[in-house]
Amino acid sequence: MKHLITILFLSLMTTMTSAQESKDLPGNPELPSTPAELQALADLETGDYDYSVEDYFKRPEQSTFRFSPDGKYFSYRQRDEDGKNHIYVKDTETGKTQLAVKEGEDLIRGYGWGNSTRLLYIKDKGGDENYHVYAADVDGGNAIDLTPFDGVKANFSNTLKDQDDHIIVDLNKNNPQIFEPYRLNIRTGEIEQLFKNEDVENPIADFTFDKDGNLRGYTQQFNGTDYRFYYRLSEEAPFEIVKEFNWRDNFAIIDFDYASKNPHDAYVLTDLENDTKEIVRYDLAENKVLEKMFSHETYDAGGMSTSKKRGYEVDYYYYNGEKRTMIPVSETFTSLHKKFSEEFKGKEYQIVNRTDEEDRYLLYVGSDRLYGKYYAYDTEKDEFTLLMHLMPQLKEEDMAVMRPIKFTSRDGLTIHGYLTIPQGASAENKVPMIVKPHGGPYGPRDSWGFNPENQLFASRGYATLQINYRGSGGYGKKFSLAGNKQIGRKMLDDLEDGVAYVKTMGFIDEDRIAIYGGSYGGLATLGSLVNTPELYTCGVDYVGVSNLFTFFKSFPPYWKPYLEQVYEQWYDERDPEDQKIMKQVSPALNVDKITKPLFVIQGANDPRVNIDESDQVVENLRARGYDVPYMVKYDEGHGFGKEHNRIELYECMMGFFAKHLKGGE
Repeated sequence: MKHLITILFLSLMTTMTSAQESKDLPGNPELPSTPAELQALADLETGDYDYSVEDYFKRPEQSTFRFSPDGKYFSYRQRDEDGKNHIYVKDTETGKTQLAVKEGEDLIRGYGWGNSTRLLYIKDKGGDENYHVYAADVDGGNAIDLTPFDGVKANFSNTLKDQDDHIIVDLNKNNPQIFEPYRLNIRTGEIEQLFKNEDVENPIADFTFDKDGNLRGYTQQFNGTDYRFYYRLSEEAPFEIVKEFNWRDNFAIIDFDYASKNPHDAYVLTDLENDTKEIVRYDLAENKVLEKMFSHETYDAGGMSTSKKRGYEVDYYYYNGEKRTMIPVSETFTSLHKKFSEEFKGKEYQIVNRTDEEDRYLLYVGSDRLYGKYYAYDTEKDEFTLLMHLMPQLKEEDMAVMRPIKFTSRDGLTIHGYLTIPQGASAENKVPMIVKPHGGPYGPRDSWGFNPENQLFASRGYATLQINYRGSGGYGKKFSLAGNKQIGRKMLDDLEDGVAYVKTMGFIDEDRIAIYGGSYGGLATLGSLVNTPELYTCGVDYVGVSNLFTFFKSFPPYWKPYLEQVYEQWYDERDPEDQKIMKQVSPALNVDKITKPLFVIQGANDPRVNIDESDQVVENLRARGYDVPYMVKYDEGHGFGKEHNRIELYECMMGFFAKHLKGGE
């Protein structure tokens, strides 16, 4: 059930650090390229373009709008001249706006409303992903770190619908390997542990609470691969087993059916009786399916929405196919969906949030060529108000089209993906292409919509190919399981087959194809340069795994309970035959086969992919005489989050591609 989702200036000072400071830095501080070397790389792109790298990657002036539950306020993030993204709150009646939360050196990774007067937000330290949950009033007063525990990671579990001064979070406070639920008072900071996760060898992986904060059930892991879902009929009753399954299967409570007279009815996302995930209504007391609500023959169901105001009736289901698709259910939402779809023809809209009275909706509207706009919709006035065009400098007509594609792999699987094509590409004007495998690899997938990387590449004349290789999420159980123990093997074949398919379209320059990816995508990049160097001109590895043996040993503590699943999905380092394969598919152990130019990028505080993964590749290639530019940021983690770091990253990447895909500008 549990897929290990594999689902950021100090480097500018590295040449000035003392010996003691260098010793304290993660990894080998002698390896990163100097600021001068990286600037020289960026300077290799000398073309005259309509849009700069900054145009694509600077933060919007305002973003992330939210209505308070009572509609009295709406909040948003606002960028300052230094690229910091603060939280502001506006009174919808008086128009008064005030700064509520100021972003410092540590980024605000996300925020929302806890109730109608309290904001919640999360931060970590330099990308270490040990998130703290904070709360503040609309004027910034009574700011509290609700989880003030060093080295502890907080995960949101439940925002209680009927107890708006409380939330439930999971913390690995008592043992870094396992999480336990706590009720937090968001006004006072009072904390109460709700359940002890005492079996470290067989920890509880999920807790199921209702809207009143009652613990109704939990999913416990056994032997690292098997699961049991326990449920109790009342607070006094014992927990009893409802379902037994393993990590290959899904049985997850979306929410309880509060419209039902039976308190044990729940909406469940499952694939126990279907290849694709479906939404069913389930009687947990009787352990039976009451009704199959929604499924799609090709794509997994994504989720659903209900209306608290209208007695929790179902408003819509959704799934992610070639594009994100909503299936309206209730009469009220069917009417709204028709109105929204007609208002924003050719675009996708998402409901960001709505007031408790449902008199105002906040919509995010975008497409493959539109970064995004925020609209407020007033149901009483039947009126749309544009709140913010996030990237007005990027003109829609200048952006490239993202085209859904599908092809058949060499062993007969249907593979889906997306191709972003620069304007003007044709058989007479062939363009270079960048293959961009997504991270994960198990669970995530690429989707249709505006992608700043793809658009930057297109503006420089590069096509971008994104392939949802076997093992990607969203296409059903069989497709997901087809990726088991295929890292470095059939997963890379899918990329190669995708390139072959796109070549038949006639507008790709076959001699100028690069590959670039992050996390698992970095491993796929390195693996492709090892396996098929004749196919690629160059590669960019961004926080990528390079050595499966060292990667497994560097897992953060809270990944350790899933190690047996990793052995079944990836490879089992205890098995001699798997060991042989691991050596073959670990690029750091095969650097003698990498003959094409490589650019490596790493966040030093990365808790998922340790900096040693990148250091190994750079050190080994340089020892063989190869020039490997290496960007390390000591204030970043698994991907760069700070604006100035992101801009520098892509300026250097564009210089690297200009050199190797265009022969320099």
